[in-house]
Amino acid sequence: MTPSDEHEVWFLTGSQGLYGEDTLRQVAEQSRGICDRLADAPGSPAAVRWRPVLTDADAIARTMLAANSDPACVGVVAWMHTFSPAKMWIAGLDALRKPLLHLHTQANVDLPWSTIDMDFMNLNQAAHGDREFGYIQARLRIARKTVAGHVSDPAVVPRIHAWMRAALGHEALRRLRVARFGDNMRDVAVTEGDKVEAQLRFGVSVNTYGVNDLVEVVDAVDDAAVNGLVKEYAAAYRLAPELSPGGVRHDSLRYAARLELGLRTFLTGGGFDAFTTNFEDLGGLRQLPGLAVQRLMADGYGFGGEGDWKTSTLLHTLKAMGAGRAGGTSFMEDYTYHLAPGSQLILGAHMLEVCPTIAARQPSCEIHPLGIGGREDPVRLVFDAQPGPALVVGLADMGDRFRLVANRIDVVPPPEPLPRLPVARAVWRPAPDLPTSTEAWLTAGGPHHTVLSSAVGAEELRDLADMLGTELLLIDDDTTMREFTKEIRWNQAYYRLAGGL
Repeated sequence: MTPSDEHEVWFLTGSQGLYGEDTLRQVAEQSRGICDRLADAPGSPAAVRWRPVLTDADAIARTMLAANSDPACVGVVAWMHTFSPAKMWIAGLDALRKPLLHLHTQANVDLPWSTIDMDFMNLNQAAHGDREFGYIQARLRIARKTVAGHVSDPAVVPRIHAWMRAALGHEALRRLRVARFGDNMRDVAVTEGDKVEAQLRFGVSVNTYGVNDLVEVVDAVDDAAVNGLVKEYAAAYRLAPELSPGGVRHDSLRYAARLELGLRTFLTGGGFDAFTTNFEDLGGLRQLPGLAVQRLMADGYGFGGEGDWKTSTLLHTLKAMGAGRAGGTSFMEDYTYHLAPGSQLILGAHMLEVCPTIAARQPSCEIHPLGIGGREDPVRLVFDAQPGPALVVGLADMGDRFRLVANRIDVVPPPEPLPRLPVARAVWRPAPDLPTSTEAWLTAGGPHHTVLSSAVGAEELRDLADMLGTELLLIDDDTTMREFTKEIRWNQAYYRLAGGL
């Protein structure tokens, strides 16, 4: 199912009653035309639904409240076709809880210079009406994105689609439930965080379950279901000989399948779309979940290692934003550097849990020892990441606010084979360069667990941060440490003041 099958954006048009029925019919026809162009645009991540033209305060307020209560509606696009006195919009905008995009456009591209008259001017005055609407949004301090230009302009629709994807992430986050199996890795700071504030700010609900609650479900999995999933593994991946039927480690593959089936059952039954594990707290599990986690991420679940619920939350959100788009999104961690002058690179991986949606080719399914956790050797998928542009994003709790830190990167093939590194991995060149990137990330206090995405771009991430009222620090080709450090200092003052006393 694609996002447009289940989510929609409402298209609202503002006017007023004094123009008369004939003019309002033309307003409705032309607004439908703009809406239809958006709805039919290739690659739209959500359906675009036209709503009747709004001409008074009561209709505006009712529409905004209806948008709030409709689970299919993920956001609202508003356009003032004519002049729409903005005091009519105060109650509605104040009530709106869904993301808002202000589209500053008009029905026509060219002016009919030789025939233009005052009737035309009165009908086509978005240049006038949208300024009134822009004022009231600014006066009420409404979070919104403003996009100017005709919808036929190739530069306009992609910006609207980016906002739609952010709105999908916003909606997924508002409804997200995270299951933590065990607590955080002991003595680690950055994986901690205020779960109450996260629920207040983002909507996500995070709760902890004993690992043995999961073990009961895993142990109860039917053998026939295990048989079926093992066959699926054999068809989807290159199985190591020892894991194949009749191989000396085939039982480990069967347990990995049992783990996946148990996790799916637990998560589905509890309405969870994200989860965490912790190698220090495995209870009666025979393996640290590897293959199971990788496959669940591929299906859109959020995940964080060592109890990292913030990264799990972020991963599911970016998965929702990138749904239906080429590229992948994965749990990630900067592990080590290649510091050769002129070819500095970062090698990212994790113990086991990297999502196969970023794989360059068919993964191999392998089993190898794991030096931590004190359990049996875990099964995992091994692959290199697909080269291309991507983002690395982290979410940290700074005490008085949450902070998103993001870095534009280019994933590249490993300069040499990695025959003795039996985990999935990505190699990338960070923008603007490795020293600036890492200095900026460290100065920002960015976390070591991240989300790597080649399906979500910087504009979608900026739109999401604006919707959430959350700080975003972006490290890209234009970043310098002098300006980046200033931005952090300015943000400290801004968010302190914006949050009140």
